[in-house]
Amino acid sequence: MAALPRLVCASSVVLAVWAGFCSAVCVEVPSETEAVQGTHMKLLCISCMKREEVTASTVVEWFYRTDGGKDEPIYKYEKKIYEFPSRFSGRLQWNGSKDMQDVSITVLNVTLNDSGIYTCNITREFEFEIHRPLFTSSRQIHLTVVEEAGEDFTSVISEIMMYILLVFLTLWLLIEMVYCYRKVSKAEEAAQENATDYLAIPSENKENCAVPVEE
Repeated sequence: MAALPRLVCASSVVLAVWAGFCSAVCVEVPSETEAVQGTHMKLLCISCMKREEVTASTVVEWFYRTDGGKDEPIYKYEKKIYEFPSRFSGRLQWNGSKDMQDVSITVLNVTLNDSGIYTCNITREFEFEIHRPLFTSSRQIHLTVVEEAGEDFTSVISEIMMYILLVFLTLWLLIEMVYCYRKVSKAEEAAQENATDYLAIPSENKENCAVPVEE
């Protein structure tokens, strides 16, 4: 039993270290591609850097185009914010991180006309002692705006599985109740039969049934 508290303590330490490690890791998560009209939509754009590359000057450019159209600049971040005149004027909000690994923006009050392709271009100039290399990366988001939110397929499956589980548990409970009831009934019948048989024995035979006491 003394080993159990030690195991719990060691597990807690490992979980704490792992949580701290995970929180410092940059993960390039893809953006959602469907928005509901009238809501705010975060266009997620993450470009991870290695720890030794954090010192860098970053320029972020956002473009928008309709299907078959041309890229139209709508937003730029270079030490400060530049918002280009477009259909999104006054509806774009910077939503990036201080280390410039997350360079996302949010579109406010999304409309049906906001459907299209959004491109996030990232240019980094790393500040090393010997040289200053320049790297570029790009992310594309194919956004579709709908009038109403559709029911999530995963939630539908979860609800179906929940109902199936409830039905299964109910049936299992009924079977267990019937089984227990029949078992108790058989036990009561056996007890009644033994009592009936005992009462049917003549009184003189009952006395003979007594166990003799050894001296």
